[in-house]
Amino acid sequence: MTSNISSSQHYLDSARAEFIRLKALGDKTFVQLSEPDFHFKPDAESNSIALIIQHICGNMISRWTDFLATDGEKPTRNRDKEFEERVQNKVEILESWETGWKVFIDTLNSLTADDMMKIVTIRGEEHTVIQAINRQLSHYGYHIGQIVYLAKHIRSAEWKTLSIAKNRSEEFNQQMKEKSE
Repeated sequence: MTSNISSSQHYLDSARAEFIRLKALGDKTFVQLSEPDFHFKPDAESNSIALIIQHICGNMISRWTDFLATDGEKPTRNRDKEFEERVQNKVEILESWETGWKVFIDTLNSLTADDMMKIVTIRGEEHTVIQAINRQLSHYGYHIGQIVYLAKHIRSAEWKTLSIAKNRSEEFNQQMKEKSE
């Protein structure tokens, strides 16, 4: 890190990059899925990928609309409904995904280093902007991990890995080493 970049700016840039990486994991997962795959539930107590997407998007729109000015749990949000199956096709599900991410990324991109220690509320609880970002980084990572795991289960042998393939770590490490030389 160069001395002309503040630690707050460095943190914000790093968080943005991690969120973009998480979205890309979801995007790369979705291209491997058929429409019925989005609605598959391994059992009655589990959530489908479509439900997880509904929840993430509901959260993003609630948390990141008027982020610095209003409580992140908007009165218009009905979190429980996010976990009720809707009749949606793949296009509609992915439009919802993109809508949630647009609200979130637009707000994240509007933040500056000077905003990092400002106080925001989520369900009446005070957080610094850094704490709120960390909370969402953990939350979205958790759910996107669920999506990837469920998709890998659904696709089984047809799954195209999004990271280092099994039994390929040494090969991957060698490629990384060669890249850096």
